[in-house]
Amino acid sequence: MATVGVALRAAARKSRPPLGCSSDICHSNCVADAATNSQDGEGRAEPLTDRAVRHLEDLIFAGQVQPGSALPSEAELASALGISRLTVREAVRNLSARGLLEVRQGRRPTVAFPNAAPVSGFFTAALRRDPRALLDLLEVRMAIEVHAAQLAATQASRTDLTALELSLESMYRAEGEEALNLADVRFHAAVAAASGNQMLSFLVEGMEEPLHSSRLESLRGYLVRGKPIDALLAEHRAVFDAISSRDPDAAAAAMRSHLVHTRHDLRTAISRPIDLTTPNTNSTGRELA
Repeated sequence: MATVGVALRAAARKSRPPLGCSSDICHSNCVADAATNSQDGEGRAEPLTDRAVRHLEDLIFAGQVQPGSALPSEAELASALGISRLTVREAVRNLSARGLLEVRQGRRPTVAFPNAAPVSGFFTAALRRDPRALLDLLEVRMAIEVHAAQLAATQASRTDLTALELSLESMYRAEGEEALNLADVRFHAAVAAASGNQMLSFLVEGMEEPLHSSRLESLRGYLVRGKPIDALLAEHRAVFDAISSRDPDAAAAAMRSHLVHTRHDLRTAISRPIDLTTPNTNSTGRELA
């Protein structure tokens, strides 16, 4: 923690003086005034928040605070940066919203492991504003996931193939729409992870999660209800078989075919009201509810 505090103090000293400062001598006074006086009328609290965010970002991106590690206490951060604790809280909220920090009640903020939360948040907000944007999202998925499947066929490790197989088995064993949707999300995430490209994995995870966790989950349930369960499973099986056979062209074709069918179902679902009262059954006649 001492090392982090030293780094923050050094960064704060290098910061440009706030508006109105003509020398380094008055820098600390201006910083203190802007941080503690919320009624100065000159709007200097927001720049201080931005500056605090920037300093903390620098520490995170430089690896001086590793993922899973806690930041110094609020008081220590405020002292190191020469700002108020309120400004520290604002900076932490900013970084938490962007997925860089994890905040839990009664604990110090910790540096988040790389995740798709910012991407997922963006897509979730866009879809809530206009559910029909789901078609646009599907076009993005087609561009990314077809390539991910192609890469997975050449890059997947034995561990990746095992994860893919387990997620596919989960789809076959799923009881009800919630379990099937979750297994579906995990399968696509496993394909992306098997590509060996972390950025692809983040993008796919960011696109899949809103489909599962948002109110659009009911729409996905309707899509499943609109086609035989066996057909849905067969599409995913074809993707897995091509990847495990190390056939990149077949993997790309299988994923493309699956997403084309999904696009057709999606257009059908959007064009008419969603009826959640009709029971869904698989090929054996068992109700999926």
